[in-house]
Amino acid sequence: MPVQPLPLDRPCADPLAALRAQLAQAQSQRGPVLAFGIEALDSRLAGFGLDSAGLHEIAGATASLNDDAAATLFAAGIAARFASQPGFTTLWALSRFDLYAPALEQVGLGPDRIFYAEGRKDADVLALAEDALRFGSLACVVAEVKAADQTATRRLQLAASDGKTPILLYRRHRARDRCPLSQPSAAMTRWRIGCVSSARLPYPGVGRPRWSVELVRQRGGNPFSLELDACDDTGRLALPAATADRAVATAGAASQAA
Repeated sequence: MPVQPLPLDRPCADPLAALRAQLAQAQSQRGPVLAFGIEALDSRLAGFGLDSAGLHEIAGATASLNDDAAATLFAAGIAARFASQPGFTTLWALSRFDLYAPALEQVGLGPDRIFYAEGRKDADVLALAEDALRFGSLACVVAEVKAADQTATRRLQLAASDGKTPILLYRRHRARDRCPLSQPSAAMTRWRIGCVSSARLPYPGVGRPRWSVELVRQRGGNPFSLELDACDDTGRLALPAATADRAVATAGAASQAA
């Protein structure tokens, strides 16, 4: 007996396979990128910046309060730059409101550029973020969770692609000895942020905060790490002055040798 072809309207027998196919299509359609404006960083990113229609994950290097604050401000600085145009706003979704608004404003994310959504648990936060992404009128979405499986991150990546809106998924530590980025994810980039000693000053005082910025994984590129000065009031990172001076001096010496 000949085999009958399947009807074209038969539903897919494997919803996960269908989701993977949609994700592959979404990942092939990259949006405009947001560059950091630091050549040593942008040149190592596969797209020379952060995809504005993609999922990007952030975690603190440790569960300490200092690293948690650094990772939060790293996310806030990026969100502030996505929302730099007048009238653009960011949604910050979370299940426990412990943000310090003046600190967010110091990295460029003032009260006129942000509003908040609070859910009872991670599933609520992820649902809020997905709906906000598909809405398509926000500059950026930030979501804080302790757990998000690979299916959840695939849904966020699809929603970001559909809504042409970036999402920063801040993974909070669930255990002190386990990095949140150890879980599989569909994110385009995954960042780990920690505090390092600030620059010494020639007079008593505290220098500009400095972070260890580690790109743990990126699609289409290699991991790397840099030490950078923390975000300024426009959300921009910077190379430490000594590093920048050393680069100039090295370039000058090379030109003289040539």
